[in-house]
Amino acid sequence: MPGGRLTQQERQQIAAGLADGLAYAEIARRLDRPTSTITREVMRNGGPTGYRAELAHRATQQRTQRRRQPTPRGSQAAAQPYGRDAQAVQEYEETLTTVMMTSGLPKMMSRVLACLYTTDSGSLTASELAQRLQVSPASISKAITFLESMELVRRESDARRRDRYVVDDDLWYQSMIRSARDNDQFVETARQGVAVLGAGTPAATRLENAARFLDFVGESIIRAAEQAREVLYTTTDTTSADTTSADATTGNTTSGDTAEPSSDRG
Repeated sequence: MPGGRLTQQERQQIAAGLADGLAYAEIARRLDRPTSTITREVMRNGGPTGYRAELAHRATQQRTQRRRQPTPRGSQAAAQPYGRDAQAVQEYEETLTTVMMTSGLPKMMSRVLACLYTTDSGSLTASELAQRLQVSPASISKAITFLESMELVRRESDARRRDRYVVDDDLWYQSMIRSARDNDQFVETARQGVAVLGAGTPAATRLENAARFLDFVGESIIRAAEQAREVLYTTTDTTSADTTSADATTGNTTSGDTAEPSSDRG
């Protein structure tokens, strides 16, 4: 599989493939490239309807020139914890942004969310987000408002009474629950339509089938989300218990621990 940056000829092939209505995976197969490379290339250069090979190539050259300029001291690219490759982290963040965009999130909201998820703390202030993404505070404010309305981020206050925007595991659970319950209103309205249109008629049957389907799927999603949440928490507790057990085996017991398991022999 070839590596390196896309060539101008490859970008022309991408444009031709989009014009022919080919899927990203098929274009990637023809170019012997990862599908993620094609997806990222298209989404960062106008999307499937606005992609132009010449413009995309020129924009890439300009980005490359900017990256070759000296990086200001103290910027995100200047240092990464845990010995991470700064360039690799930046490219991954762009990939994650692209994936979020393809799922339906607008670009700036995707950038903010990707930035939060690739931060070890999982939380940043508005000013920190603006500095990391090199955008205006107004852009961050608009993105955060949208993400909060979707319950994809949570607001907290730190010790200095600054608002911090947080992503954590529980947000996925809440998102799944909200998604399932968003269908409840349609289910209720559809069943009202059955009474209006007349039970047994083609239109009423169509609405009833839709309501039953969404009702069943919604209940299944809620049940699965609750089970997954319980399993994840149980896994965490089990890990802690395993650690305690290992310490006991090596003699590093805490107060009250015993080497022999207790038993009730009457």
